[in-house]
Amino acid sequence: MKKLAMLFIAVAIVGHAFAQKIDYKNNIINVDGKELARVNKIKTNFGLTGNFELYSLSGKKLIIAVLATDFVPPNGDNSFFYYRFTFLTANQVAVFPISRLGAEKSFAKLIGAANIIANDDLDAEKVTEFIAYKSMNPPVAADYTVESRDRGWPIVLKEDKTIEQGQKLIGRFKDVSTSTDIDSYEFSLPNGLTVVKISFTGGNNAQNFEVYTVKDNQRRVVPIPTKDKVFLASTPEDRNQIALGRILKWMVSKDYL
Repeated sequence: MKKLAMLFIAVAIVGHAFAQKIDYKNNIINVDGKELARVNKIKTNFGLTGNFELYSLSGKKLIIAVLATDFVPPNGDNSFFYYRFTFLTANQVAVFPISRLGAEKSFAKLIGAANIIANDDLDAEKVTEFIAYKSMNPPVAADYTVESRDRGWPIVLKEDKTIEQGQKLIGRFKDVSTSTDIDSYEFSLPNGLTVVKISFTGGNNAQNFEVYTVKDNQRRVVPIPTKDKVFLASTPEDRNQIALGRILKWMVSKDYL
């Protein structure tokens, strides 16, 4: 009977903890009828998004929450943003999801339920627990931004497997062929991010190539414009330099490199 009574007490305590009433009005977070902290919204992106600052009731800045554009929600989920929280007086940083719909109120609700503010300041131990339970470690979004270039300049393959245009590095290439009948290559941006994978037959006289473009996850066969038949042997840059040059023109024209 005693154990049963203790169980009811524990349930009541937990129920009370989950029954916190969190209100947000006039930039003030209110928990169970008691003012907790003040939120300052800083509009960004012409007002479409915003960053947030959290102040104690005495005016001390406690948290800065900035939209983390270097992360992308998984599976194309557009229901939330990632924000990078800097807990100023606790000297900690973490990433949290914030609802896109009513981001300011979502931020306020998250802080109100976190129980990390005590005596008009952040409780460092509570902040550590909050981060452990609620923060996320999302993968960094791939940056497929290509280097600026003058399309009038020729594309040059170098012996060190780099690609230049107008003496400016625009990418790298790697021969990944595993068959004597099919030539396969991978192309990457200067930052090392692989953007295109290709394969073809016919060497420098290839009539088409199969291409997989990573950023848009597409696979297709593309014809190669050719002129006279090529009888040249391999070059120091690559045995298929002429075919690769033709393929690179297509890649540059489509903004893949």
